[in-house]
Amino acid sequence: MVSLLLSSMADNVSPSKQFYWLVSVFSGIIMCTIVYKLTGIISVLCFKGYRKLSNEKKLEWNNRGFSTFHAFIASTASLYLLLLSDLFSEDYYDELIINRTSSLSETVLGISIGYFLSDLAMILWLYPALGGLEYVLHHGLSMFSIFLALVSGKAQIYILMVLFTEITTPFVNLRWYLDVAGLKSSNIYICNGVALFLGWLVMSCMP
Repeated sequence: MVSLLLSSMADNVSPSKQFYWLVSVFSGIIMCTIVYKLTGIISVLCFKGYRKLSNEKKLEWNNRGFSTFHAFIASTASLYLLLLSDLFSEDYYDELIINRTSSLSETVLGISIGYFLSDLAMILWLYPALGGLEYVLHHGLSMFSIFLALVSGKAQIYILMVLFTEITTPFVNLRWYLDVAGLKSSNIYICNGVALFLGWLVMSCMP
């Protein structure tokens, strides 16, 4: 039934738009690859302890680099689309909010699919070092929901709301970085923990 639904939705989409979606997805994958490598290069230059990390820790270190970068991209773009643009404004369009979409929103969704594909590939490659079955299920369900919203052109506002919660990811990753760097008792670790708690509190209060 799912395959019939996907095929019917795909039939109503022009080949140019399908190509645009593929470009967005591959852009996300390329983005993750570049940031992964840059994280390793910058870490060697700026953090002396990076060389002493095990290969497994270095992989996770670099992995969290592109995770943080995607979080900035996804949360910033989602914030713009949800609050600053007119895409979901009640008075701007006659179309139902649930049916609204734009080139930017589709680009964000495509890049996010590329990110989740890249992260899932690393999780499976190093399984279970980067996460267990719950991470596989989380990424799989996330990609499927984003894909449905992208292909159908519906409910993108809700997907963008979820992507906005990625704003807490940099704090989670910074907490891990500080822990690995042996700075668990530092003031920045405590401040980051407070910021992370407040971020989750705000996200939980969102409608």
